[in-house]
Amino acid sequence: MAFERRVTRQLTVGSVPVGGGAPVTVQSMTTTKTADVDGTLAQIYALAGAGADIVRVTCNNVEAAQGIAEMMPRSPVPLVADIHYQYKLALAAIEAGVSALRLNPGNIRNETHIKTVAMAAKEAGIPIRIGVNAGSLDKDLLEKYGGPVPEALVASAMKEVRYFDDVGFHDVKISVKHSNVRSMVDSYRLLADTTDYPLQLGVTEAGPPPGGLIKSVAGIATLLNEGIGDTIRFSLTADPVEEAKAGKALLEYLGLRERTGLDLIACPSCGRAEVDVIAVASEANDRLEELNLPIQVAVMGCVVNGPGEAREADIGLAAGRKRGHLFIKGEVVRVVPEEEMVEALITEAKLLAKEGTQARLAARDVTAADLAEEERIELIGIQGDANRAHERRAAVAEVAGSQDASSD
Repeated sequence: MAFERRVTRQLTVGSVPVGGGAPVTVQSMTTTKTADVDGTLAQIYALAGAGADIVRVTCNNVEAAQGIAEMMPRSPVPLVADIHYQYKLALAAIEAGVSALRLNPGNIRNETHIKTVAMAAKEAGIPIRIGVNAGSLDKDLLEKYGGPVPEALVASAMKEVRYFDDVGFHDVKISVKHSNVRSMVDSYRLLADTTDYPLQLGVTEAGPPPGGLIKSVAGIATLLNEGIGDTIRFSLTADPVEEAKAGKALLEYLGLRERTGLDLIACPSCGRAEVDVIAVASEANDRLEELNLPIQVAVMGCVVNGPGEAREADIGLAAGRKRGHLFIKGEVVRVVPEEEMVEALITEAKLLAKEGTQARLAARDVTAADLAEEERIELIGIQGDANRAHERRAAVAEVAGSQDASSD
């Protein structure tokens, strides 16, 4: 069934189009500390494998912004920096190369600071989401409207839009989230009648499943059925992977996303890549799609971080020193010559689907893990800081500056 979608402007978050008739996308947010680069990347890869097109990460201190700088060349999906209170952290996230920002009008209220961030985002060519939340509205709006009613949420969003308009910034998407489903639906309906910016749907603080799922579906599906909404997020008190799975499933059930048996994720081919990741991923995807195996497959450009970052995938391949490292749930099970690695991946994927994870881990080459670790260490020694992580972290810290005067 096809829905008549609301006509909106279009922007791009990284390489992902939002609005303007583009497919409705799924978003989620990590629960790790962003400064923990490896742990956060592992969760990002798990979210991508579960169906997330865009992932938001918190940016609450300089170390988090520096973590974003390290993750951007290695993330399989665009990253959005979540900013509260400290506008300088928005500037630091932009310096880190983030794909987009989320600003909360309820806790960054200084007009000059808001416009400074908008001008920096305009120069960097990245969008901003105006993320209004019923639980953090400006007290002046609460007093004017008598509470967090739809009119107050929309007024908060449009006030921010006017600040952006003043500096010629228009790469904007908006959310007006409420924990009450009826108020959430009414808020988005009013917003859709007020502006043509793309909208991100969600019920905030929905809680744990099953209640959180029911509330989220009730609100998000109602609006999507009316043609309102360009990107969605389930805000659950649960593993964020469950959010991505739920969002993907909802879009599939509504006919807004094609169902697939294979989930293939791939790294973005950073400075450490030892092979043409795009070509290898394309070949693997074509071969595996023919088999229609219900598995998650990761194709990683190098062995330094690949198996760890994609450890939630059922099976994966990482390249290094003219050889391919096959891994299952992050554990290397075989090392093969580079020219044989795609074929080996296909063979192992078939066996995995037939025999199961534990059986294939038990059948692994016992020498593979040690050989893989030797090659990983060797590659680190040869490449050094291939992604300029130290340089990027220093630049982010410089932009962030002193945080004691950066609030509001």
